[in-house]
Amino acid sequence: MLQPPTHPYVELLRPADLEARGQSGHGVSRAVARGELVRLRRGVYVRGHAWAALKPEARQVAHARAACLSAVRPDVVCAYTSAAAAWGLPLFKIDPAVVHTLAPPNTGTQRGAATARHTGTLAEGDVVFHDGLWFTSLERTVWDVIRTVPAEAAIACADAAMRAVAWDASARRYDFARAEGFRAALAQRIEDAPGARGIRRARRIVAFMDGRAQLPGESVSRLYIARLGFTPPKLQVRVPAPPGTSWFVDFEFPDEVAFGEFDGEGKYLDPAMLRGRTTERALLDEKEREDWIRGHTNHRFARWKMQDLASVATLGRRLAAFGITPATPRRSLL
Repeated sequence: MLQPPTHPYVELLRPADLEARGQSGHGVSRAVARGELVRLRRGVYVRGHAWAALKPEARQVAHARAACLSAVRPDVVCAYTSAAAAWGLPLFKIDPAVVHTLAPPNTGTQRGAATARHTGTLAEGDVVFHDGLWFTSLERTVWDVIRTVPAEAAIACADAAMRAVAWDASARRYDFARAEGFRAALAQRIEDAPGARGIRRARRIVAFMDGRAQLPGESVSRLYIARLGFTPPKLQVRVPAPPGTSWFVDFEFPDEVAFGEFDGEGKYLDPAMLRGRTTERALLDEKEREDWIRGHTNHRFARWKMQDLASVATLGRRLAAFGITPATPRRSLL
C-alpha cells in the first residue's frame, strides 16, 4: 500500500514555548520583523532559518499542522491542495499559506486569509492518518484537486500522483497496469458524481494524465504542447547511447522529427542529481549527450526552462526558435 512521504520536521512554537526560551510580547514581534521567527497563524511560529529551507509543499504541510493546533473542530481533515502537499504532490503556482480542510456536510463553508473550509461526505477509505495529520486519501485528494485548481496545477498534481502509484523505484520500472488502475478509479468517481463542480475538466484531466512526466514542468509542458496543436509527444523515449547503454529524452515529437527536454534547475544544482559532479561538469555532460543524440538520430533538439512556461504562446515561440511547429495542427480540448 502506498504510504505518504515524511516531510522535513519543523518545530512549531506557541507563545508558551517562546516565553520559556526568553521571548515574549514585543520580543516576539521584533524577532518576526527581523525574520528570526515566521508567524504561520495567530499564536504559531517557526524559526526563520528552518522556514527558509522548506520547499512550498513542506511549507503547506507546516501551515496545515499550525491550523490543526488552532482547530476548534476535531473532525476536520486536511483536503484539496493541503492534502496534495501531505502526499508530496507538487503545488504548481498554488499559495502554500492557505490551508484547505474538509468538514462534514451542513457545518458551513468558510474562507479566510489563511484557511478555506469545505464541506462534503467522506467515504470509507477516503481519510488517512500520517505523521500527525489527518488528510484525504491519494485518490480522493486528486479527485478534489483536479476539479478546483487551474489546469496547470491540476495536471501537475495528477501526473505526480499517477507516478507515485506506478513508478517502481527499486526496479526503475513504470507499471502501466497500476497507472491505468488509478485512472480507472478516478474515472469511476467521475461517473458517480455527474453534477459535481468541475466535472467536465476533471474528465479531461483524467484522460490526459500520465505518470511518466517526472517534474511539474514536464506536466505543464505536456499541457501546453497539446494546446499548441501538436500530436501527443512520446514520453521518456529511450535513445541508444555508447557503449551499449541508453539515454532517455523527455519528449519526442514524431511528426516533427524532433526531441525536447524541460530543463529543471535541479539537474544542475541539486547535490542528489549532480552525484558528486560540479555544475560545470553537469552542463558539459548534457552538451555531450545532446550532441550525440542529434548526431546519431538526425532529430532537432529543443530545450526549455520554467521561464518558457509563462504561457502557451511563450513555449510555442521557444519551440519555433528550434524549427519545431505542429506538422498538422490539432484542436485541444484541455
